[in-house]
Amino acid sequence: MGTLSYIKNFIKDRQVASITPTSRFTIGRVCAYIDFSRDIRIVEFGPADGVFTRFILEKLSPASEIIAIETNRNFADALNGLHDDRLTVVNKSAEDVREILESKNWKRADYIISGIPFSFLNEELKHRILKDSADMLAEDGRFLGYQTSSHLKPYLSEHFPSVETEMEYLNLPPMCIYIAGRQKDRR
Repeated sequence: MGTLSYIKNFIKDRQVASITPTSRFTIGRVCAYIDFSRDIRIVEFGPADGVFTRFILEKLSPASEIIAIETNRNFADALNGLHDDRLTVVNKSAEDVREILESKNWKRADYIISGIPFSFLNEELKHRILKDSADMLAEDGRFLGYQTSSHLKPYLSEHFPSVETEMEYLNLPPMCIYIAGRQKDRR
């Protein structure tokens, strides 16, 4: 799925935040915070057609797993086309993360990657997703988000003791990268 598909989905689905796929530079910057040398569990919020998902699957160990939570049916169908036993695609919302992880018998995730447009969400839903994300992360886990602005930092700071940001300018539009953890001084 390319830019044209993104544009079509953007027009039809107001929850789609971008008309272009995330750049390889943003993917590389976000995924640099993931330890692929061990078996891990990753949750991805808003994977769209799977540019992050495909990159992650190339790096994951055979015993690792990823759950991709996508509200857009067209994107979820595209993700199901990846045919990888380590991938579970769920056509629901990030607000259902607790229920989804419990249904998979996951007590915790090691990483949550999020590209959902938090600026589109009301205050209550934004806080609920972030609280549940913090609760569902392993003690040394990380929430890795990417957004088109720095608006998310104060919200993350209410739920995570450690929040840092970086900018990736080699993306259209440029992305603010968030690295949030349940422990202070994670770097």
